[in-house]
Amino acid sequence: MASYEYSSRQELMDTIHNLYLLLDAEFDGINNTYKDRRIPEVDKTPAEIIAYQLGWLELVRNWDKSEREGQTFSMPAPGYKWNELGGLYQSFYSKYAEYSLSELRGIFRQSEQDWLDWIGTLTDQELFTQGARQWTGTKENWPMARWIHINSAAPFKSFRAKIRKWKKHLPEALA
Repeated sequence: MASYEYSSRQELMDTIHNLYLLLDAEFDGINNTYKDRRIPEVDKTPAEIIAYQLGWLELVRNWDKSEREGQTFSMPAPGYKWNELGGLYQSFYSKYAEYSLSELRGIFRQSEQDWLDWIGTLTDQELFTQGARQWTGTKENWPMARWIHINSAAPFKSFRAKIRKWKKHLPEALA
């Protein structure tokens, strides 16, 4: 079974939440004055990691909301193409730049809860059947559950490793 395949909606939600908790805990003890500190060994700052996640969680929910409401939607986002994700990421970072690390974590906590609440409204058919939503496309093996996984569980896990590496190379950032 591939890492993005789940046997139930509850398994998907539990995996996302458990990985979120592990990621969020990595921010404990990081001094806010270091939230934007970039180091060569890690491609994102602590603030950028959270902003990236906030951006994607919002985008995916908005694709689904727009489709359910019969509105047109642009993927990945209005004004951006899939080969222009760097600019999209910069827009996420800019949107959340003024928030403290504590505030970002609070927004992230709420966003993760909204994400889980949204998943809870979806049927197994919507989650696990290819093409149940137009925005998931027609590519084989890309049901909504896979989109959900690659925009939450997968980066939660990979960003946990990144923030751990960031802390290891910047121990003075820990309070």
